[in-house]
Amino acid sequence: MSINAAPTDLTGKTCIVTGANGGIGQSTIVHFLAQGAQVFATDIAALYAGTADADLTYAQFDLLDDNSLREATRWVQACQPDVFFNNAAVFDMGSVLEADLKQMDRLFGVNVRAFYALLQAASKSMVATTTKGSIINMASQAGHRGEALVAHYCATKAAVISYTQSAALALAPHGIRVNAISPGVIDTPMWKTVDGLFAKFEGKELGQKKREVGESVPLGYMGSPEDIARVAVFLASQQAEYITAQTICVDGGNVLR
Repeated sequence: MSINAAPTDLTGKTCIVTGANGGIGQSTIVHFLAQGAQVFATDIAALYAGTADADLTYAQFDLLDDNSLREATRWVQACQPDVFFNNAAVFDMGSVLEADLKQMDRLFGVNVRAFYALLQAASKSMVATTTKGSIINMASQAGHRGEALVAHYCATKAAVISYTQSAALALAPHGIRVNAISPGVIDTPMWKTVDGLFAKFEGKELGQKKREVGESVPLGYMGSPEDIARVAVFLASQQAEYITAQTICVDGGNVLR
């Protein structure tokens, strides 16, 4: 019996990565490049030097600025992606009594409004070019349940999961797959900020919350950006060609589905 194993090879594919300067964005760029992809990346900040590569093209956009967001959507369509990794997001914290509308507008502005605008741009490009592409949205374990100090962020990630399902159903007739990755606690540079916020709101020592959340994971430790990037490669590749409308939890067992 002859069995043809589906490849993870992305040679000849154009992949877009948003939120390119974060730990997960950087790792995903490296993994896409290693699979032979041409990568277009974007972030609000200048390109992290460690990700420089001949097959990497970079652009800067401020997704909270309407003019810049419009430029970003045009850029996405001009890139004509085969794979779109919709990863850009911001985080903040505050109890329901303290998290005001300004914080809400900022989190929803990037994590939902800009997220959707870029998702739509990638979708339109794939439909126009009859590309049977893969869209990968970045959700979070926070999107599966509320958390007392993270109300707005949890709500934005719940929206990502919902939009993933709706977009997958709308784009399935075009052969476009839409899935999400739901990370648990991942050891990225952002955790320094997160840990500081927990220290402020829960009266913990710096480093205490990070240690506690790692120990509470069923597998016993925090995940790495590479754990997320490997799943992104899988979803981008032929190996996942019959998977759509799903949110894959990469969280060491934190969320049981």
